[in-house]
Amino acid sequence: MSRKEPLLGALKACILSLQADKDPITDRNIHLTSLCDILEIILRKGIRQPVLGLRRRDYWHWLEQLPQLDPCSGLIQVSIALEKTIACKKLLTAQGRGRHYIRLALNQKILAVIIQHLRHTPRLIEWYDPESSILAIECFAEPFLSLLLVLSQMNFTLDLQNSSFLDESWLLPVCETYDTVPCRELGMVLRYTDRRVFVSEVIAGSQAEADECVYVGDIIDGINGISLRNAQRGEAQTVLQKLRGKPLSFEMIRWKWHDGTVYGPMLPHLQLMQKEIPNFQLQCDNKSNKVMEEDGLREDRLLYSLRFLGKMNIGMYGGKEVLDVGIEKVLEQNLPPQEVLFDVKETEVICLKNNSTQVLFHHHFPEISSVGHRLNRRTLFAYCVANSPETPQTTSFDCLVYESNFVEEANEIILRIAAGFRHTEWFV
Repeated sequence: MSRKEPLLGALKACILSLQADKDPITDRNIHLTSLCDILEIILRKGIRQPVLGLRRRDYWHWLEQLPQLDPCSGLIQVSIALEKTIACKKLLTAQGRGRHYIRLALNQKILAVIIQHLRHTPRLIEWYDPESSILAIECFAEPFLSLLLVLSQMNFTLDLQNSSFLDESWLLPVCETYDTVPCRELGMVLRYTDRRVFVSEVIAGSQAEADECVYVGDIIDGINGISLRNAQRGEAQTVLQKLRGKPLSFEMIRWKWHDGTVYGPMLPHLQLMQKEIPNFQLQCDNKSNKVMEEDGLREDRLLYSLRFLGKMNIGMYGGKEVLDVGIEKVLEQNLPPQEVLFDVKETEVICLKNNSTQVLFHHHFPEISSVGHRLNRRTLFAYCVANSPETPQTTSFDCLVYESNFVEEANEIILRIAAGFRHTEWFV
């Protein structure tokens, strides 16, 4: 009677569940955590631990040796993926690096290639017990490889930047980006707990409160691409000082998970915060669960109901003189109008897909170079926005065109955007 391996049956069932869902497979897929957990159990099963030595072996330890022990041309992609994992500053443990590598391999469809090379590298396959390991037993290894080949045909689009909790859990938090214009003070009070940077207070009347994108209990995971995982006390302030006068992009880890409850792996950190700060209280995002009303109100703000007609690159100059040309080029595309909701805030404009929370465009005023309408069709208006405002010497400009229902409404939007330029002074 042939032997059976329950883990392979569980893996097959998980893959079938993933196949039943629509592509692409993202971090929100309910079957993803189970898939990754089963893959990790299989990769760990039967690893022989050294008799002497303090370091316990994990599958990451053979993964990082694979390119050196099997230096063939077929491992170029594997080596590049390995370098990306090693370079990730958000990972502190072998478990975290191994998990990041599995997610990266799923994205790049190379997990089967990795296991094939492992099985043909004697010095590494010897790490596994031939009596208990799925990778070392032929009748198990072949079906396992077949299942991995099925995975390589599936479309995974996992967010590899969201990796700061992989050391602790496969379950990942909600990770969002908060972009803000330069200002003297953001208005966030920070607390360093367990080598993470928590927001312990949002000051009333500050830029952070006005933007409604930062909440007490959230973690600042990075600023402008600089990781704050494992941050020393005062490190965030040092980074902000170096970036003074520049637009800021914060990677925020939310304390609230997708279902509205506290993200589980963050609970021990938040409990420690509560011990250190007796009056500490999580701040709720009141806007995230509100449903848009038919009259265009959202979070007590009036959103303009417009039609987005398209955008077109207009070259290296984005002054008001090119607006007519840009509008004409967009109209020549003859694209179907898209119903949108348009919000003009103090420092930015946001364009949302109608009947959805999906953000189509989000531009801060320093990125916008001009705004205006056509003289012969005054319900049309447009603005030019820089593609790469951080490199003004080489940037080009896009012209975005909208249509309003009324001339008065279009004029109002233009005036509000023009007034917004005065609220985005650059400080050095």
